[in-house]
Amino acid sequence: MVRASFRAAVALIRHHHHPRSTAPGSGLAPAPHPYGRALGLIAVVVFGAWLGLLVVGSVRTTVGPMDTTMALRPSLSGGTKINVAPLGALELDSHIAPVRLDVQVDRLDPVRSGALVQHPERLAGLQQEISADVSTGTRELAVRSVVAVVSGATALGLAVYRRPRRALAAGGLALALLAASGVSAYATWNPKSVLEPKFSGLLSSAPSVVGDARSIVTDFDVYQRELARLVTNVTKLYDATSTLPVYRPDPATLRVLHVSDIHLNPAAWQIIGSLVKQYDIDVIIDSGDTMDHGAAVENVFLDPIRDLGAPYVWVRGNHDSRITQRYLGRFKNVRVLDDGRAVNVGGLRVAGIGDPQFTPDRSLPAQGAAAERMAGMRLASSLRSQEQAGTPVDIAVAHEPEAARETDGTVPLVLAGHVHHRQNELMELGTRLKVEGSTGGGGLRAVQNRKPEKVRASVLYLDRATRRLQAWDEITLGGLGLTTAEVSRHLPGENRPGATPSPIRFG
Repeated sequence: MVRASFRAAVALIRHHHHPRSTAPGSGLAPAPHPYGRALGLIAVVVFGAWLGLLVVGSVRTTVGPMDTTMALRPSLSGGTKINVAPLGALELDSHIAPVRLDVQVDRLDPVRSGALVQHPERLAGLQQEISADVSTGTRELAVRSVVAVVSGATALGLAVYRRPRRALAAGGLALALLAASGVSAYATWNPKSVLEPKFSGLLSSAPSVVGDARSIVTDFDVYQRELARLVTNVTKLYDATSTLPVYRPDPATLRVLHVSDIHLNPAAWQIIGSLVKQYDIDVIIDSGDTMDHGAAVENVFLDPIRDLGAPYVWVRGNHDSRITQRYLGRFKNVRVLDDGRAVNVGGLRVAGIGDPQFTPDRSLPAQGAAAERMAGMRLASSLRSQEQAGTPVDIAVAHEPEAARETDGTVPLVLAGHVHHRQNELMELGTRLKVEGSTGGGGLRAVQNRKPEKVRASVLYLDRATRRLQAWDEITLGGLGLTTAEVSRHLPGENRPGATPSPIRFG
């Protein structure tokens, strides 16, 4: 391909450029205009420099536990692009120049990464090592790029003009162009670009791997450390994906995203939307407390649900009012469940009941656990009726775990929330109770706490034929101001006595 491009460039430039001057009437082509000669030389320089960078203008270098390829590429906008297969890519508006820095993460070395996993204390010094590796690779890339652009322009100039002096002039101009690009990049260097990266692929749901923006200042050393931090966290991401339990969801597996207790945190919608795309979610189930006070003025907060890309099943929590419930009921992609109502959605049959208490209304006395148990009994009665009618329910939903426990023996799986921490229990009569933490990190009130709550959600994998739970991933993100993430894969067999799953952390 490179050889074909070289030949095409030579033919094109020769066709439009005639170096010999001839007299009128001689029958030969006229001498080129000075502007035409200059444009021809510039074309030779640009094509030659580009070909040189393409052929020899990249370096393979080790960055921490990773093998990477660094290269300079022509670009109208400049910047830096980091490809982290298979996680995605990120782009930084690091500089304005006609060249872009491309960094390709080729592979994670199993020996070096394994040593980090076995000796976590080495992570403390990994950032310094990565910073040194990046500096070494950048210097080598600069030298290689100078050789590449000069060699490429000189070679193409010799092929086109067949005069050493013209060829050397092309090489010199290419060197000057590269130097000017370097000066432009230096003059427009923007260390703050690491604060606003553009993510794609799986990384689009994990901008926290870059670090806490409040800790970044405007010098190059910190910029390097933040890039080092990125590589450090990607190392952990690779390790996480390679050491999850062996269950591999079939593409036909039903995938349910369980969220709860968002409490008016607008960041939750971005997280949910990212998880829907990343995990190819079929149904979202929200076990309540989406709001905080249940007032009509809060309803606009619910509007992003329309654009989450999956059906949304919802039950009322003790912070959700009937006003909220009626507002959500008008959304085309929302199924509001109450009084044991069942719906078919995304290949599943789901039934639920709203919380009988609305605690923000201080005019009514709190009814306590007795009211929750009564609501659970009504839900269980509805589940039995569905079974007798030949339309058994696959998943039941209630906000309070106290209510959810009353469904034991009537449904394979029941989901709840309310307590802001996870619980997983196989109850006495065979129903599995799964309680989700707060997907809103406790809501906006979390900023009042000394230690912010973490953001929690779970992806449930169900067999499409039997609609029984096969496995689940528990996803935990650091709360406000934190930059941690955790994914934990669970199999039903892990719930036997003595078999506790080990979370896999990164970030």
